[in-house]
Amino acid sequence: MDFKKTIRRVSTLIVASLTTLAAVHVQADDKVYRLKLAETWGPNTPILGDASKNMAKLAKEMSNGRLIIRIDSANKHKAPLGVFDMVKSGQYDLGHSSSYYWKGKVPNTLYFSSMPFGMTTMEQYSWFYHGGGLELMQQVYSPHNLLSFPGGNSDIQMGGWFKKEINTVEDLKGLKMRIPGFAGEVLAQVARSQRISRQESYIRR
Repeated sequence: MDFKKTIRRVSTLIVASLTTLAAVHVQADDKVYRLKLAETWGPNTPILGDASKNMAKLAKEMSNGRLIIRIDSANKHKAPLGVFDMVKSGQYDLGHSSSYYWKGKVPNTLYFSSMPFGMTTMEQYSWFYHGGGLELMQQVYSPHNLLSFPGGNSDIQMGGWFKKEINTVEDLKGLKMRIPGFAGEVLAQVARSQRISRQESYIRR
């Protein structure tokens, strides 16, 4: 076979192969991925809702429009505290919420969200990125086939807002209050301790 003809044929094959690969690459680049995100918050909730919207916007921009995240707020999926289960079951691809909402399911997730008696923003992010917090978080979520990462921080939460000044434990008597995470457990223990103390005092008399 003529050497020059062989070279030409090989060159043609290489060009054809490269053209095919380029076409496949273009097709792969054109593919659009669509994910669904369920959030605990209602539509247009300030600060909390902004975090998921900003993430979706960044994902779209950084992927040149190839990654689209649809956000379903609580008014649509009707289960504001069920985000963990909806993502775990595959009903949603992503979720944005606070982990103290599934205290009854996986108590160890409590430490990865902001709550009363918890860490400040700087303390929590220092723990996440320099103290092994992220690795521990993945260990907790891994048995549930979930991957978790920080999605905003509202800083340490207040213990409550009250119409009257709270100076003693007695001032808490009869109050109805909402408090997330283990902060509720702390106050419940305080209440139990007070009841036990009063009973002991009564017995001593």
